[in-house]
Amino acid sequence: MPLENAAAAPAALGMQPPAVDAGRWRLCVAPMLDWTDRHCRYFHRLLSRRARLYTEMVTTGALLHGHRHRHLDFDRCEHPLALQLGGSEPADLAACARLARDWGYDEINLNCGCPSERVQRGAFGACLMAEPALVRDCVAAMRDAVGDDLAVTVKHRVGLDRVESYDFVRDFVGQVAEGGCRVFIVHARNAWLQGLSPKDNREIPPLRPEFVYQLKRDFPSLVLVLNGGVRDDAELARHLARVDGVMVGREAYQRPWWLSTWDAAYFGEPAGAATREAVESELQQYLLRQAALGVPPAAVLRHALNLWKGEPGARLWRQVLSDPRQRGQAPQALLAAATRARVGGAAAH
Repeated sequence: MPLENAAAAPAALGMQPPAVDAGRWRLCVAPMLDWTDRHCRYFHRLLSRRARLYTEMVTTGALLHGHRHRHLDFDRCEHPLALQLGGSEPADLAACARLARDWGYDEINLNCGCPSERVQRGAFGACLMAEPALVRDCVAAMRDAVGDDLAVTVKHRVGLDRVESYDFVRDFVGQVAEGGCRVFIVHARNAWLQGLSPKDNREIPPLRPEFVYQLKRDFPSLVLVLNGGVRDDAELARHLARVDGVMVGREAYQRPWWLSTWDAAYFGEPAGAATREAVESELQQYLLRQAALGVPPAAVLRHALNLWKGEPGARLWRQVLSDPRQRGQAPQALLAAATRARVGGAAAH
């Protein structure tokens, strides 16, 4: 993709894009590195037809100079689906936005929240919150590249390091919105760029959901989605009463059956999955299709280890699926062995 047509100061700067349907972001599954790959997303789509799904973060360099199909291919059942990008060069992001449009994604999300040292060395992620004018230009460049074909959104934190002033995140959102961003996904913790690991950054800085609530009051025309620490329906309901949407991360991955209740509870539609057994059956068909492409069963099933979490026999199910000695089996034989172990464990419970 040639870059010479992507202007560094795009004409879209300051334009007012059309309003977006806030309901499209009512419930989302967070982008999670090493977790939300295409097999994970297929599994999650078996559980909920309406939740908005996100890829792992993909850097602009990986897309422009790497194996595009490996990073961008997805199953069409994954819609609505967003591609999360990591980068800080407007021209590169514009080129990647065109790729996302050509591949059929529904949204491009710019990562302004990851605090890892690797991301900081690349001058993107959470450190971009210190440069709102640059983020504005990045958003405007992507919008200039794709027009209204797909949404351009930003995921960020409520602050950096020990700066705990609401004014910081308010000014960031206000300036980035000038570039045409209408959807902000806000992790309600600060990102500490020094002294905390990425894991600690998900747990140690205190949650400040009130900052996200205030952003919605101050910017009523924007779509505000809250992310961080959401673990149950009571928390979902509390946040949805104040903002447009909620993004769930680790809890969705570690307790995936929760997703099967979302369509009925939050979208007024039939449940996404009738039974766990039905999901197993769908997974088996998917495993066979992937095996024909050379994908090992473990690459798919590692995301489904918690399908039966909380139910009798769940531990035995996980043990069989994660046992390296079982990995040479055909997919249907592996799932059948896991099911036998789970049913036997449940009967002895």
